[in-house]
Amino acid sequence: MSEAVERIPAPDGATIALHTFGAGPGIVVVHGGGVTIDIYKRLAGRLADRFAVHLYNRRGRGDAGPRREPYTFEQDLADLGAILEHTGARNVIGHSSGGYLALDAARRGLPIERLAVYDAAVSVAGGFPAQWLDAAREAAARGEVALAMALTGGGLNTQSATSRLPLGVQVAICRAFLRTSIGRTMGDLLGMTLDESQQVRLHDAPAEAWSGITAEVLLAYGAGGPPYYVGLNNALAGAIPRARVLAVQRSGHDGLNRAPARIVEPLAGFFAYSIEQYREVRPQA
Repeated sequence: MSEAVERIPAPDGATIALHTFGAGPGIVVVHGGGVTIDIYKRLAGRLADRFAVHLYNRRGRGDAGPRREPYTFEQDLADLGAILEHTGARNVIGHSSGGYLALDAARRGLPIERLAVYDAAVSVAGGFPAQWLDAAREAAARGEVALAMALTGGGLNTQSATSRLPLGVQVAICRAFLRTSIGRTMGDLLGMTLDESQQVRLHDAPAEAWSGITAEVLLAYGAGGPPYYVGLNNALAGAIPRARVLAVQRSGHDGLNRAPARIVEPLAGFFAYSIEQYREVRPQA
């Protein structure tokens, strides 16, 4: 799979490293928290025969420039606007906190025509869990990364068997996970993940706050993931004029980066057809 990398100017004078795979109509991927673009290259590869897929690291990660502090979503939104302008892409995929950013960009009138989000971290009328957040932020501030990670994982992944284990056991599991390459990355980026979760909490709003989005929107979620995404997506679909919900069976929160056919093919179909024409594709898994 060929990869082209170019550096484009950001609104604040920094540069954004843009990684492009494939050719065709452009799709910009806005990644979630705690990760870099590396885990989305499988998704890019499986769409690259039909689309030009643009990946970029959000600020403070990988080959991205520094993040403005104290953190808000504004710098991320400005960078996404610059990428849309440079590439001419009008299709966007957002995952987790990247899903919030993509929806907010569409709400603010950035030139997005079709938007697919997967497990978008949006708090609708208090529906996104945040009771764990203060304790996790305090643990991270004390340097107790494994504890902060355990509190975060248990607070967000409410459906998992691990979340029902005693906290000490969860912390031990996280200590082991932190010794893996993915775990080290997530540990290094945990502070930013918590900052993004705080922003999601601060931007809690009724579903009607999203009614001004004119883009066609696919609200996808993993049916095997956290159960609160069901209500959140249904509420958003009731408010966004041209939106529909897609429940992806046998997929969890990491389904988008795993990129099985049961996710990739419906995404490709959505970006190929209007929301009125779109029909859910159910390929063999």
